[in-house]
Amino acid sequence: MYVSCCSIKFFLHGNHSLKGKRSIVRSLKDRLKNIFNISIAEIGDQNIWQTLHIGIVAVNSDPKHLEGQSRKLMVAIEKMHLAEIVDCQTQISKLSPEPS
Repeated sequence: MYVSCCSIKFFLHGNHSLKGKRSIVRSLKDRLKNIFNISIAEIGDQNIWQTLHIGIVAVNSDPKHLEGQSRKLMVAIEKMHLAEIVDCQTQISKLSPEPS
């Protein structure tokens, strides 16, 4: 089993409140979940209204599929034009079952 973990940090231009940030987070999460089979959560900077830090996780038996999905995910996020990506880190790890 392979797990893809992606950490993305954004700068929210023109945002002036936590309420506005939550609207962007909700829109981003809903759109991405509808397109991709992923789990997504806000993982940092929750009380700072100009920045957003999300984590995205996907699981698959094929690491090449996860690599392709990560590239498509970044393209989809950029096309949404909701926020500027300032940092992105992705890691794909292999998890082996524990011996009985």
